[in-house]
Amino acid sequence: MNRSEVMKEINGLLKEYCEECFLKKHFRKEYSKTHAHHFCIKQCTVGESLRKKGDLLLTIKG
Repeated sequence: MNRSEVMKEINGLLKEYCEECFLKKHFRKEYSKTHAHHFCIKQCTVGESLRKKGDLLLTIKG
């Protein structure tokens, strides 16, 4: 798998799940942008997938 394929997968996940995410919008409105961001990174299953794909990007060379 190359970098562009991983980036396409990341963009697809963001577009499909994150752009219209109710929880993200709720946490941004009720608490803060930072709170929403931390939720997405640490507790959301989609965030976990994004993190794994990001780690994969770090291992792929040029």
